[in-house]
Amino acid sequence: MADTTTRYSLPFQEPTDPPDGANLGQDLAEAVETALGAVEDSVDALAGSPTVTVITTTSSWAKPAGARRVHVQAIGGGGAGGGASATGGGQWSFGDGGGGGEYRAGWFDASTLGSTVAVTIGAGGAAGAGAGATGGNTSFGSHITANGGGGGDIRTATGVQGFTANSNARLGGSGGTGGTVNMAGSAGGSGLGLTSTTGTGQRGGDGGASHMSATQTGRADAAGGAGRQYGGGGSGAARGGGASAVNGGAGASGVVIVTVYFA
Repeated sequence: MADTTTRYSLPFQEPTDPPDGANLGQDLAEAVETALGAVEDSVDALAGSPTVTVITTTSSWAKPAGARRVHVQAIGGGGAGGGASATGGGQWSFGDGGGGGEYRAGWFDASTLGSTVAVTIGAGGAAGAGAGATGGNTSFGSHITANGGGGGDIRTATGVQGFTANSNARLGGSGGTGGTVNMAGSAGGSGLGLTSTTGTGQRGGDGGASHMSATQTGRADAAGGAGRQYGGGGSGAARGGGASAVNGGAGASGVVIVTVYFA
């Protein structure tokens, strides 16, 4: 053959070439097959790229065609920080921070999963002036459940140094099921109340962090701050003398992240 095309190297005869139809046909067919094979390899490589779905509301996940392996990550909802009650002169009140949501992750053969899987996203604990509410559990069908973080206690002042005893309610979420990797959320921080010759200082407890959130800092003489995404605990509220009640910070809701591999 005297020449080939510049892009796909397909052979062709020039006018001055002697007739050679049989060899030309074979060479052309082989060159076309090579070019098409390269295109198919490129398409297969693109189709094999993983897809990532971030699910933040209770819904369902649909398994895509061609899925081979599936990686699932789940985080429970964060607990709310404890509130602060109304105080009289010379009193204070504060809340501990809420715990962060549990993290769980696991690998699954796509053939073991149904065509759709129910997904429940754990809500963050609701804000309130009393003890903080516990965060909700997050689940991916029956395959993984990540538990929510505990709510922060409220320390109610009865005098300059009077408050209720602290409990373990503010612990991070743990004890879920499924997956091959699990990490408990961090516990909410304890609130603080101090007395001195100059007066009384107080601060709400820091909200606990989950695997994908940062700590929410507690505040002095103010309502608590909301937890940070995903699964962060809310911080506790605080009040000095002669103040009205305020809410602790709400926890952040959980999340499910599904990564699908096709090759």
